[in-house]
Amino acid sequence: YWGRIYGSVMSPSLQVIKQADEGGYEVFSAWAKMLQVLAISKLTAIHGPVIYSNYGVSGQANIYDKEDVLYNKLFADLDAVQAVFAANKDYKGLTKFDASYAGDIAKWSKLINSMRLRLAIRISKVAPALAKTQGEKALSDPAGLISSNGDNFNVSLYGDKIPVNVICFEWGDTRMGSGMESFGVGMKDNRITSFFAPASDNTLYPDHPDWPYKGIHSGAFLDAKDQRLTYSTINESFKSVTSRRYFTYSEVCHLKAEAALRGWAGAGDAKTNYEDGVRASFADWGAGGVDAYLADDTSKPINYVDPKDSRNNWTSRSDVTVAWNDADSNERKLEKIITQKYFNNFTNALETWVDHRRTGYPKLPYNTKNDSNADWGVIPADQFIKRMPFINGERNNNADGVADATTKLGGPDLISTRLWWDTGNPNNF
Repeated sequence: YWGRIYGSVMSPSLQVIKQADEGGYEVFSAWAKMLQVLAISKLTAIHGPVIYSNYGVSGQANIYDKEDVLYNKLFADLDAVQAVFAANKDYKGLTKFDASYAGDIAKWSKLINSMRLRLAIRISKVAPALAKTQGEKALSDPAGLISSNGDNFNVSLYGDKIPVNVICFEWGDTRMGSGMESFGVGMKDNRITSFFAPASDNTLYPDHPDWPYKGIHSGAFLDAKDQRLTYSTINESFKSVTSRRYFTYSEVCHLKAEAALRGWAGAGDAKTNYEDGVRASFADWGAGGVDAYLADDTSKPINYVDPKDSRNNWTSRSDVTVAWNDADSNERKLEKIITQKYFNNFTNALETWVDHRRTGYPKLPYNTKNDSNADWGVIPADQFIKRMPFINGERNNNADGVADATTKLGGPDLISTRLWWDTGNPNNF
């Protein structure tokens, strides 16, 4: 992923910025900078410190940003891009080059605000004052946020196959997860039919015969993948998709719902945002029955049974339901919000991983087979991986940079070291 971000986004974007600046094409320059913000916001969620402020700077190109410095830089760059777009609302020059929004500056401006809100929520526990300032800035900007499924930011595959299609159907190396079985089947979530295909062996789900789906527990005891090939694949429709979701209206609604819990001005009503987010997600994924789903205050995640190896069985840690209850605590409301983001962000697992580390939700099962060790970091039985280490290419070719980055990380370069925004503290409101 590091190589793809720097080789396929950061490097060509930097070339565009240099050429655009030389030719006086300020919108192209700002657009390329926005692509860099989008890319680095994902990469830092994996590793922590990354190379951004100094990228392409002669003599400093290998120096990593400390995370608190990086997020301030990302917000500042969003400011700069936003100013250019606001001054060029009718610009049409991007049309032939933009496979997502066909050069629509208004939609890119909505994406800027939505991205600002996503990053603000991400840092809300570690830097609440900065998060509130940036979140309220996003919520109040006249350009608005992504406000319908028609505004969704989808990234073209340019004729390629979505990776999960290749991994599932061509390699046979992935199937539905046990967490999705527990939550999706238990909560009677019809989006599961858009995500997955029924298991090809109808003896695998005797505990829920009306919902013919079976998942594999991540971190399971597994002798051979052939034992699980009859479990649920992804839906066949993923063989023909031409783009993948990066930022959806549903996610924006759930960001606003959490912002409302945190008392941010302009966030609106948490319940309304939550339900709007669920409705938007059902519509985006082509699922029916949303009214009954939103009214369901009894269905909850089920326990998981692995018919191939009972060592992988687990009892659900969550008893969350769908229906909103104003009498619930903010903690309970947050669990509902993040659980719905988990469903909606299928195929965008990185944001789910961010939320899971940040909030502890959804309450997914722990690994049953824990192979973590001192070489790369020990993960306790009741915890999960916190990050990925810096890559070997950097270790071998930029040893000084990695050593400096490790000091900025605030802990050893291990999978057990929390990122800056992943405080490990209770969710504060």
